Amino acid sequence: MNAAVEIQGVSKRFRLYHEKYSSLKERVLHAGHVPYEEFWALNDVTADIGAGSTVGILGRNGSGKSTLLKCIGGILQPTSGQVIVRGQLAAMLELGAGFQPELSGRDNIYLNGSLLGLSRRDIARRFDAIVEFAEMEQFIDNQVKYYSSGMYVRLGFAVAVNVEPDVLLVDEVLAVGDERFQQKCLERVREFQTDGRTIIVVSHSADLLRQICDEILVLERGTLVTVAPPGEAIRTFHDVLIDVGALAPEVEPEGQTGPVEIRPPRRHVKLGEVVAEYPGFGERPYLETGAPLVIRVQFEVAEPIADIRFGVTVLSEKSDVVFSEQREAAIGGGALDAGHGSVAFIFDAIPLLDGRFTVNVDVRDSGGLVLDVAEPACTFEVMNPGRATGLIELAMRVETYPPGTLSGLAERALP
Repeated sequence: MNAAVEIQGVSKRFRLYHEKYSSLKERVLHAGHVPYEEFWALNDVTADIGAGSTVGILGRNGSGKSTLLKCIGGILQPTSGQVIVRGQLAAMLELGAGFQPELSGRDNIYLNGSLLGLSRRDIARRFDAIVEFAEMEQFIDNQVKYYSSGMYVRLGFAVAVNVEPDVLLVDEVLAVGDERFQQKCLERVREFQTDGRTIIVVSHSADLLRQICDEILVLERGTLVTVAPPGEAIRTFHDVLIDVGALAPEVEPEGQTGPVEIRPPRRHVKLGEVVAEYPGFGERPYLETGAPLVIRVQFEVAEPIADIRFGVTVLSEKSDVVFSEQREAAIGGGALDAGHGSVAFIFDAIPLLDGRFTVNVDVRDSGGLVLDVAEPACTFEVMNPGRATGLIELAMRVETYPPGTLSGLAERALP
C-alpha cells in the first residue's frame, strides 16, 4: 500500500519558561536571557500511514498526540525529522477556529471555507449542504456570537467535512453535539472511508478508535510505543496505563529529553484464561439464540485487595459495543486473598442472532484504576435456528384481524 503520510524520525522540542522579565531593568540585568527548560513533546517518531486507511493516535493527556497531528498538518514544524503528505490535506483540529463572532453564520462559512483552501465558487456550491448538515437553516444569518456552543461546533464540523480532502486530520472533534449528531459525524467519516480517503484521528476513546480504525499508533510521553491493529494496540495502551497509573496525576518528568522506557506492568491482579461456555461447548463451535452463556475468567491476586470490579464487554463483528458492565467481586463481601481464583459472568439467555462476537474483560480497583485487561479475551459464535435476522431477538407475536376492525387495534393487541 502506498503511503499517504510518511512520518520520518519526527521530534519536537518546546521551551518552557518559568520566569518572565517584564521591566527594562530586569532585561538589562539578565542581558536579555530568560531561563528556560527544554521539553521534548515528541521523540523520534517514525510511521507510514497507507493511502485510504484510517489510523488512530491514542495516548494519555500530554503524550504528544495533538503535537504529532499538528506536525502532520504543517501547523507545527518538527525540531528534527520530516513529514511527507501526498495529496490535499484538511485539518479538523479546533472546530470553528477563525470564526468571527460579529459576522453571521453565512459569512463565517465563506471565511472558514477560504481558510481551509476552498474558493468562493466552491463554497457557494457546497453552501446548502453545509447548512443542512449543521442543521442551522433557521440561524444561518444570525451573528455567531449568539450561537450556543453546540451550534458553534456543529457549523465548524459541517464546514470542515465538506472540504473533501485526500487526507483528513481529526483531533477530538467526533464527540461534538448531542448523541444523534455524533452518530451523524461518524457516518460522515465512514463515507470518507468508503471514498478511499486517508483519515488520521486523535481520540481519548479507545472504543471509538476500535470502531473506525485500521491501525492505531500508541504514544506515551512523546515516544511511539507501538503501531498495531486496534485490538492489539488498545491492549498495549491499557498496559501503559496499568504501569503508570490510569488515574494518577499526569505529571510529566521535568526535562524529559529521551525515549520513555515502557516496563512490564506491575499488576496487583492479573487476568488469566477466559473461556465462553454454553450447552454443547466442546462439541460444536456455536450456541443457539436464547441459550445460556457463561464467561469464565481465571485470575491471580498478588496481595489481598478489596473492592475489585470485574468488567465484561461484548462486541459485534463491526466492533460495536453490544453490552458492557462492571460488577463488584469479593468473597463474602470482604477482600480477595492472595492466590488464584475465578469469576463467572452468567447470562441466563443470550438474545443475540447470527454472528461472531468478541469478549473483552478488565479488572479495576475501587477508584477505577485499570489493574489488568484481556482484549480480546475470547470469542463465541451464535446460530439462530429461526428466521429472524438482525442483531438481537425480540419477543413478538402476530395477530390477524378481519377487514373493518382496525380501529383500536393497538389497544386490543396489548396483553
